[in-house]
Amino acid sequence: MSDSVVVPDDLAGLRADAGLARLLDISRSAAALLIAEGNVTSDGAALGKSAKLTAGAVLEITVPERRDPLEVVEEVVEGLKILLDDEDFVVIDKPVGVAAHPSPGWVGPTVVGGLAGAGYRISTSGAPERAGIVHRLDVGTSGVMVVAKTEHAYTVLKRAFKERTVDKVYHAVVQGLPDPLVGTIDAPIGRHPGHDWRFAVIEDGRPSVTHYEVLEAFGKATLVEVHLETGRTHQIRVHFSALRHPCAGDLTYGADPRLAATLGLTRQWLHARQLGFTHPRTGEWVEVVSGYPADLQYALDLLATGSA
Repeated sequence: MSDSVVVPDDLAGLRADAGLARLLDISRSAAALLIAEGNVTSDGAALGKSAKLTAGAVLEITVPERRDPLEVVEEVVEGLKILLDDEDFVVIDKPVGVAAHPSPGWVGPTVVGGLAGAGYRISTSGAPERAGIVHRLDVGTSGVMVVAKTEHAYTVLKRAFKERTVDKVYHAVVQGLPDPLVGTIDAPIGRHPGHDWRFAVIEDGRPSVTHYEVLEAFGKATLVEVHLETGRTHQIRVHFSALRHPCAGDLTYGADPRLAATLGLTRQWLHARQLGFTHPRTGEWVEVVSGYPADLQYALDLLATGSA
């Protein structure tokens, strides 16, 4: 949508972003975004957000259509594989770089959109953008994930995750060698006091319990199997970072960038390896395993051959 507006006398001398916000009755940040995108011009020249408005000046304003951040975009998601297709649920292999569902600030592919693009029709209650989602994996974590197809499965599986009757097994390559070789990390996790987008072990955090076992030691790094008792955001990454054995490649939580580069890692070596749960209708135990994606296998092979 495009429009022309004349700057009134009472806005003369104001910064462009502040004046535009008042002219269009929008927030100052929204006005600044319009200006930054080059959508506001005066006499054919793009306006700068700190430019001063002049009374009587004609502003040409283009307001682009913006996609609803919660809109489900049906698309074929490269690398998203179906591991088990049941009439009540579908178990997928989620590739790295894919979010579980749409959310503000995320513009990439999603599991919900990928399943819709593959022809799946999920019928569950709750917000449409989260249809069938009973648990999540971080964008930067690959691996096995279950999505409910029916209302009954949605209810039963959500309860199973809440009551921790689901067996969630992760594999991680962490720097160094954890001591002991089999152990439990019981440390509360909350938002990092200095970084909104990070988490940390803090005294008043939520109870968080991680069980681990060393599978193979390579010297510089170690392959561990992890069983989660709780499911906090970034739990494995935070707990191993607190032990001073961060996941290889996890620069956010203190990994060595040189080792990450040597292993060809552009993300943390962390994979949701196996998921076990009770079938929501038959009551039988279901267990699904996901193989390592190419980037993680490549790094593991380098460590195993001593090339790293």
